[in-house]
Amino acid sequence: QVHLVESGGGLVQPGGSLRLSCAASGFTFSSYAMSWYRQAPGKERELVAVDNSIGGSINYVDAVKGRFTISRDNAKNTMYLQMNSLKVEDTAVYYCNAKGMGRYVGMIYWGKGTLVTVSS
Repeated sequence: QVHLVESGGGLVQPGGSLRLSCAASGFTFSSYAMSWYRQAPGKERELVAVDNSIGGSINYVDAVKGRFTISRDNAKNTMYLQMNSLKVEDTAVYYCNAKGMGRYVGMIYWGKGTLVTVSS
């Protein structure tokens, strides 16, 4: 059974930092491109960062470039999002996404999300 479990969210002041984790199980983690999405209140879900190290690329939405860093540890089946210099507009539920590559193309999994609130 596939599980994606996010953790690390919480309340932080503007300018602060948080590190999100996404623990994966039930699928071949190293064969999946991993991404972080977020959904702010009243807005649509948006892509934040993609680690497609399988294909040799890591990408970020412009709003987080230079502040957020996506990474993964295939040995631990875990993905991370280091978020620095947080802004009020970063407040959202952050979701972990896995997209199959190669023989697993077409497989997509989602976590249930972790809430990040940036407020003074």
